[in-house]
Amino acid sequence: MKHLYHPSALDTDNPVKSWWRESKTDFPAYPELEAEIEADVAIIGGGFTGLSAAYHLQRDHNVQAVVLERSYIGWGASGRNGGFCCMGSSKMPWSKMIEKFGLEEAQTFWRSQKASVELVAEIVDREGLDIDKTGVGEISLAHKTTLIDALKEDADFMAKNFGAKEVFVSKEELVERGLNSPGLHAGVANPVGFGLNPWKYVNGLAAAAAKAGAKIYAKSEVISWQREGGKHVLVTPRGRVKANKVLLATAAYTSEDLHPDYGGRIMPALSSIVVTRPMNQNELGAQGWTSTTPVYDIRYLLHYFRLLPDGRMMFGGRGGLSAEPGALDRQLDNIEAAFRAYYPEWRHVEITHRWSGLLCLAQDLVPHVGAWDDQPGIYFAMCYHGNGVAMGTWSGRAAARVMVGGPEERPNFIRRPPPKFPLPFLRPLYLRGAYIGYGIKDALK
Repeated sequence: MKHLYHPSALDTDNPVKSWWRESKTDFPAYPELEAEIEADVAIIGGGFTGLSAAYHLQRDHNVQAVVLERSYIGWGASGRNGGFCCMGSSKMPWSKMIEKFGLEEAQTFWRSQKASVELVAEIVDREGLDIDKTGVGEISLAHKTTLIDALKEDADFMAKNFGAKEVFVSKEELVERGLNSPGLHAGVANPVGFGLNPWKYVNGLAAAAAKAGAKIYAKSEVISWQREGGKHVLVTPRGRVKANKVLLATAAYTSEDLHPDYGGRIMPALSSIVVTRPMNQNELGAQGWTSTTPVYDIRYLLHYFRLLPDGRMMFGGRGGLSAEPGALDRQLDNIEAAFRAYYPEWRHVEITHRWSGLLCLAQDLVPHVGAWDDQPGIYFAMCYHGNGVAMGTWSGRAAARVMVGGPEERPNFIRRPPPKFPLPFLRPLYLRGAYIGYGIKDALK
């Protein structure tokens, strides 16, 4: 199996040492596939996207779905991310999106992102999921005073073009909201979004899909994919699934040779997180950071962070070019240093958990949900650019609707497969060049 990163990043026998996983340990384990079975739809990937697709296929359309997960539920990006249920699954600037695809298409995409947050909340309420939901909305933050005007302009742009209810927040208002840091100077508050425990959500979504009738198999990596007559046959280490349709609901952890036409279409990128021990009210008050609203700075290589319900602080960031363990440790050291710089009053606070993971980028910087036109019976939903809690859930439902001819809600530009990168074997060099450029821009702007 081919991949762009060090084998340790793909070691499914190595549990992720995240705070999320430690916060709840009694989720049920799912069996390995050890037989030959048939299904209407076989779904490759047991994360937010695949589980949402299975849930909606079964619940809304009575279509038999089988989910094949290469490790345990929540092992990949869906169980180890920052838990930001919010808008933002594209890296294409809104102004460029409008220029390239037109205002109406961009507005359709904006509405889909808003709907994605609402969909997660709807599923959580309907199924009674315990996800440690916190905060209201999200706030983007200026880490330099020179960026304050740009934030104001951005809020005005979003209101004018999308009717967004985003509000500029001054430094003084940040302090009043319990968001005080000497390194943060203003913000824009988006009322859409909230924080959650992604490990609890992805496992809760799996339970909801199973209750609806979906069959979920763990430790069942697809190692071979072939056609027999009109059926797709997916082979796992100990079983086989024959299905009329297949949904690719995977991303950065997927082997490049899963399917002959899949390789070269996505760019895995690293993100890393540290979490502190719980802090008491005196410690939180000393820094002046008491809000649980999810926030992020507006660097190209951004930091994202939020206060958790038990007083822990989660702080994450993009960057890093190697998943080799020593390189990951150095990147985590960089993330910890950024945390200390933003929160000088918490210099003494111990870090209890550190981990890293892969997110998925597309060459055109937008998500992709649709049918593979020249590959009958193959569908895809992927590429959320590090923001897949809500959009992965929505994309799973959208893919389910595409497969059954249900209601249409996708903008046209996300309906095609992710385009291949030019000379895809050079993707690590592309990423290195981009990170160097982003680092320079972050230092200068």
